[in-house]
Amino acid sequence: MPSFGWRATAAKYFNIFRASLVERMAYRGDFLLGTVLRFLPVLTTVLLWHAVYLGAAAKQEVPADEVTLGGRADRPGFTHDEMIAYLLLIHVSRMFSSMPGLATGITRDVREGSLKKYLVQPLDMIGYLLAYRVAHKTAYIATSAIPYALLFLVCAFYVRFPVPPDFLTFAGYVVSLLLGFLIGFFFEACLGMAGFWLLEISSLLWVVTTITYFISGQMFPLDLLPSPWNEILKAAPFQYLAYFPASVFVGKVTGWELAKGLLLQGFWVVAFALLTRFLYGRGLRRYSAFGG
Repeated sequence: MPSFGWRATAAKYFNIFRASLVERMAYRGDFLLGTVLRFLPVLTTVLLWHAVYLGAAAKQEVPADEVTLGGRADRPGFTHDEMIAYLLLIHVSRMFSSMPGLATGITRDVREGSLKKYLVQPLDMIGYLLAYRVAHKTAYIATSAIPYALLFLVCAFYVRFPVPPDFLTFAGYVVSLLLGFLIGFFFEACLGMAGFWLLEISSLLWVVTTITYFISGQMFPLDLLPSPWNEILKAAPFQYLAYFPASVFVGKVTGWELAKGLLLQGFWVVAFALLTRFLYGRGLRRYSAFGG
């Protein structure tokens, strides 16, 4: 009997995933257009850091390829080509970990009373949203894979990408992307749970998103920050949204440091998942199901 229950639950959420995937693939043109438009800030950032390296090379009177930024005694810095590769790879990281509309959707359901649809049916809201997001990411990655591959191919003519990691490092990179997806989902869901206590969270989301953009390493590698700020930000979970996976691929995190990083990333997944459940349970005690 218990095994049947598990199979029924798995089948239910798989059907949600399948239906959501069909729905999202109906907007594959929108995904493709959005991906192409995202290339503009990517190219702007690449050109900006290229100019930074040229300026540093002029001061040191060496070629730009020999300039290294962010180096320390315990960790080599980023060369010009590694920096360009990093700037491209963080967009792959964010492809997995970004959750646009998740927090606002939860808040809207609470405010409008439509949250009760999860309460009167044998359907867990968090499980449903997770299955829906998996479908969303599957559709998004499938439609944007070719444009991103072309971008990487074009950039490969101008910069020398780091040697591809060995199998274990590449496997760690893939695992870090998947764990980054879960951290991004549960962190955004935690923000959405604030809707049980706050009528409007748009300002809160704007502040959190702006800060996260910086401390997750999307603007530049966290190694470029002076001590102790780089150590402080690396101790926070937000580096796993962008910095950590990209650093794994370019070979800045290997061996035991990689294993330790993945274990800590798994810890933050569990911590945010438990916090989401806690906030959801406490929020339901306040929920009155008006509207809808």
